[in-house]
Amino acid sequence: MSEDKQYDIKDINLAASGREKIDWVRANMPVLADIEKEFKKTRPFEGVKISLSVHLEAKTAYLCETLAAGGAIMSVTGSNILSTQDDVAAALAAEGLRVYAVHGESEGDYKKHIKMTLANGPQIIIDDGGDLVSMLHTEMSDLADGVYGGCEETTTGVIRLRAMDADGVLRFPMVAVNDAKCKHLFDNRYGTGQSVWESIMHNTNLIVASKTVVVAGYGWCGKGVAMRAAAMGARVIVTEIDPVKAIEARMDGYDVMTMEKAAEYGDFFVTVTGCDRVITEQHFAKMKDGAILANAGHFDVEIDVDWLNKNCAEKKEARENITGYILKDGKQINVMAEGRLVNIAASNGHPAEIMDMSFAVQALSALYILQNHDKLENHVINVTDRIDDQVARRKLAAWGTEIDTLSDEQEKYLHSWQL
Repeated sequence: MSEDKQYDIKDINLAASGREKIDWVRANMPVLADIEKEFKKTRPFEGVKISLSVHLEAKTAYLCETLAAGGAIMSVTGSNILSTQDDVAAALAAEGLRVYAVHGESEGDYKKHIKMTLANGPQIIIDDGGDLVSMLHTEMSDLADGVYGGCEETTTGVIRLRAMDADGVLRFPMVAVNDAKCKHLFDNRYGTGQSVWESIMHNTNLIVASKTVVVAGYGWCGKGVAMRAAAMGARVIVTEIDPVKAIEARMDGYDVMTMEKAAEYGDFFVTVTGCDRVITEQHFAKMKDGAILANAGHFDVEIDVDWLNKNCAEKKEARENITGYILKDGKQINVMAEGRLVNIAASNGHPAEIMDMSFAVQALSALYILQNHDKLENHVINVTDRIDDQVARRKLAAWGTEIDTLSDEQEKYLHSWQL
């Protein structure tokens, strides 16, 4: 690792490869590119310190460069020890951004890099899973008063923020970017659906058609995973704790049952719940020999990998990114990406066109925080309808797609009770 305080990365000499990746996604993220052009002209973040913790790959790097183009002083780290791409980190460092992340680093180094990213005393934070927020409320709480506010990228992080808000301990406003329509409707559903199966198919080299896929959780991410599995010819079983979502899954054409029952049928298992211990010892015991388990929730707690590590008779690398656990009865359970986010820890994450919308929402929400922080209270706040509308219209324009506009008479009709 470099000793330069400006960055702590694997190798600055990897920058050329990372630059190629960033340039590729820039060409396929027209909404963010449009925002970057505006930021270059207006420089709204001039001198503003932004700390960011998001999966550090090419699309995230382009978000960082967009904010830097607006004058922001960027300090950047990853949000998962396996999702950082070292060449992308090097490319950002070569452009003068402060970067602190190494693929496959220890939990200790990951925490150190979170601290280094916050050491600049940020005014705005952009988080993915809540590690920056957590650090600013615990070990580095002395910096919290200087934070105008921030944005949270993912469902898991928003869940934790709302719990903090309910307990009255949140020290600055946080925008729930995950809940924006231009984020969760597309990123969580189409992005997760495609990227999860890209990772599973690439790393296993197995067919999906004819297989039974168990999807744990039927939120927007679960919907996307189930939809893509069914489209490729799989039988899909959904497990849920929410009765309304369970009805929705049934009406969408899937079987619904408990994980206890589903365990014996599944060839592939994908967890997308945001909860812990979704698949545990009692389920492993019922699974088929050779069952493949993947997690698409933010933290590596949904599959009880700790139990497998402590209780297996043998552990081996079945394939790259797949660990085979031989149980005492001789059955093999295969876990992808150590139970971490399979679509980013063992692949390239969501498609660029999807993250174009999500990161456009991030960039505009960061601007909203900057412009309104003196009027905002320390709560979780929603992305404004204006930002959602602006991102959607820019996306349609990039596609060359036109939509209708209400006439004055129609506007009056929709807003009147006197018909």
